[in-house]
Amino acid sequence: MENEYKNKKYQERPVFPKRAVITGGMPYGNKSLHFGHIGGVFVFADVYARFLRDRIGKENVIFVSGTDCYGSPIAESYRKLCENEGFKGTIKDFVERNHLNQKKTLEAYDISTDLFGASGLGHTAEIHNEVSAAVIKKLYEDGHLSKITTSQFFDEKAGVFLNGRQVIGKCPVQGCCSEKGYADECDLGHQYMPENLIDPKSTLTGEKPIMKDVVNWYFNLTEYTELLKEYTEKIEKQKNVRPLVVKTIDEFLKQPEIYIKNEFLEQYEGLKALMPEHDIQIESKKTSFTIIFKKLHDCDEACKILSENGIRFRTGKTLVPFRLTGNIEWGVHAPVLEGEKDLTVWVWPESLWAPVSFTQACLEKSGKDRSDWRKFWCSKDSQVYQFIGQDNIYFYGVAEMAMIMASQGKDNLKSDPDDGDIQLPILMANNHILFLDKKASSSGDVKPPMADDLLNYYTAEQLRMHYLGLGLGQRSVSFQPKPLNPAASEDEADPVLKDGFLLSNVFNRIIRTCFYSVQKYYDGMMPVGDVDADILEAAKKAVFDYERFMYKFEFHQATYVLDTYIRKASKYMVKNLGDADKNGDDELRRKTLINVFHIIRTAAVLLHPMAPIGSEMILEYLQLDESFWNWDRIFDTMKEFANGKDHKLKFLEPRVDFFKRHPSQFNQSEE
Repeated sequence: MENEYKNKKYQERPVFPKRAVITGGMPYGNKSLHFGHIGGVFVFADVYARFLRDRIGKENVIFVSGTDCYGSPIAESYRKLCENEGFKGTIKDFVERNHLNQKKTLEAYDISTDLFGASGLGHTAEIHNEVSAAVIKKLYEDGHLSKITTSQFFDEKAGVFLNGRQVIGKCPVQGCCSEKGYADECDLGHQYMPENLIDPKSTLTGEKPIMKDVVNWYFNLTEYTELLKEYTEKIEKQKNVRPLVVKTIDEFLKQPEIYIKNEFLEQYEGLKALMPEHDIQIESKKTSFTIIFKKLHDCDEACKILSENGIRFRTGKTLVPFRLTGNIEWGVHAPVLEGEKDLTVWVWPESLWAPVSFTQACLEKSGKDRSDWRKFWCSKDSQVYQFIGQDNIYFYGVAEMAMIMASQGKDNLKSDPDDGDIQLPILMANNHILFLDKKASSSGDVKPPMADDLLNYYTAEQLRMHYLGLGLGQRSVSFQPKPLNPAASEDEADPVLKDGFLLSNVFNRIIRTCFYSVQKYYDGMMPVGDVDADILEAAKKAVFDYERFMYKFEFHQATYVLDTYIRKASKYMVKNLGDADKNGDDELRRKTLINVFHIIRTAAVLLHPMAPIGSEMILEYLQLDESFWNWDRIFDTMKEFANGKDHKLKFLEPRVDFFKRHPSQFNQSEE
């Protein structure tokens, strides 16, 4: 049975790409980072980037992210700051201040981006402007854009068109309970036509705005329903794509639907002959009935008829044309097409191709050719991994995938591109990370704790380990920091510390004990020799399990592998070194240290992506080179690293911790 296990694990080891790009979403440039940015996205992206650097070589990995500098939320925040707090700088000054704060916070959490750029600042902005113009021109030339006249909200009292965040109402999408519906999307990411927003009000004057016609460019997203269905069928079979991603994309691939309360059924019957052809679906147990259309245009016509006759309704999730341009001044300037001037690119589409801009900027920054971005984005030997939150799956999983398919050429649309085409990224989407059991949002009633403030109570590594262990890939989970929880009792354990204590308590003790034993009995020379077979096998099992879970983005399972492995090692070490000391058995002591140093070596490599500072301190005291992290040597023992000879370690002073606790925690009990 044991041999079957070994052979099976060897045969089933996951295959990783030769090159990889990791993206970490793009926080808006109107705020500092809160716990959701770090604990919902950036920690996971960073851990995977660090893992791949060890796994396939750091020269083959690019980890990029940056500040999203444009969009109506930023323009609105800037306006309020100027009006309410007397801010005197430009909007660019405002964004740059927030960008620098975001960058500083990421550094405090050991987030190792190769480039944390900004779509509207510096040379990165110049590259991003070039890429934006090139993408839009290519889509236009290949026939994937339409010029559409739509109605935009206009505040008559203020005499201005309203940007997306200057209108507030209720989301019209069926099943959505958001009270924060903006011009054409709600705070949960649902898209709709502006005229369908329920009870709109201007945030400038509080008045109900009127609708005025404007012209913008739209990507023909509705043409990609079948290709996106093929795409979801394919990724549903992939072990490294979460069901959440497939389920969310599928929700947008339905036929256009309208949901009407049963109380309006009689009025509907009197109007249905005026509507385009459709089917009706009535279910006895539901409070509403559904009318279903084959074409989006027909659904829109029906919406107008229902609105004109005072019938309230909600629309279903379906593909609608994806707006590429807008009319707000603060944005990337759109190329002039068919004489349409003074348009800017809507923030969402340009943020989708920003990782390409950032990859080019990152390569240029490191002295390489910008054109090498194709080696990372367009080769079948490469893979792009995009780490996002649940609310953004529509943009990355629907709009972005369709635009990538379109970039392959209008006569050659396919969901499985050839080498040389942009390869479809893999999305790693987490469920919501809640705060004290509620969804927190900077624009909502429940405000999220800021990422910097949490470092007043915890170390970065403690928080990293906690976020990884939450299991956000399976469900939405609540973040419950005791210092910020009014309901927590004084004698209650802090749930945030549970995962961190594995390192600050258990693993620290293992490492210190081994170092102090070497210093006491062997003059600081680590004994080197053959590792016992059962210790080697346990290490291999930990490596195989960890690798498999990392491939599938099951980070909480990877932390569990380490928890089990380290705690078993502690029991083994305590018993055997205790027996050696009791009996004066130097042979047992030497053999135990050889075995436990192999466990420390294995655990350090597996922990390296998760807790990099403490792990690298282990390497410093072992006095070995950087090949220690290389997965080509993942099964090597200390004997191989030390060239078969006892090896001098760096002297470890008393009470030195490799994995630190926050100063505020020294009076707290440990597990």
